[in-house]
Amino acid sequence: MKAPLNTLSYTLFDLFLVSQSVLSVQKTMNPKRPCKRFILYYHDILLNGTDTSNATSAAATTPTKLGDFVFGLLVVFDDPVTKNQNPQSPPAAQAQGFYFYDMKTTYNAWFAYTLIFNSTEHKGTINIMGADMMMEKTRDLSVVGGTGDFFMARGIATFETDAVEGFKYFRLKMDIKLYECY
Repeated sequence: MKAPLNTLSYTLFDLFLVSQSVLSVQKTMNPKRPCKRFILYYHDILLNGTDTSNATSAAATTPTKLGDFVFGLLVVFDDPVTKNQNPQSPPAAQAQGFYFYDMKTTYNAWFAYTLIFNSTEHKGTINIMGADMMMEKTRDLSVVGGTGDFFMARGIATFETDAVEGFKYFRLKMDIKLYECY
């Protein structure tokens, strides 16, 4: 009869050790104090059909005929990201991904992209996705992961429209706050 009791004791002890190791790895997050923070500027120059030398993005679909807000238009991009508002500044990163307009009643886009850092300051990627409700002054998108210096990063990228030139060019100010850093 001692064998089943010993097995139970060992099993409970093993469960205790596993639970302690999981709890010791758990990180605490403070929403008021990110572990890393960047202010960056995203520059998007949509191909207008003729100026291919300056374009950094292109429509991959045509909008549907539903609504008046280019509903269904999909844009792929490889955009420069700088530390200031000047698009000719040396890039701090490249933003590669897509956005598509997903509302029939107002301008709203859904973004999914990777910020690629390859400098002496930072190496790695940050993955960002979420809804960009353009009529709002600021909008939060999720930082859902990363690699290199940003391994498994989690946080928020707050967008603010910084400049718009019709449908050809826009600049977003991105306030990126990482709350989970390794």
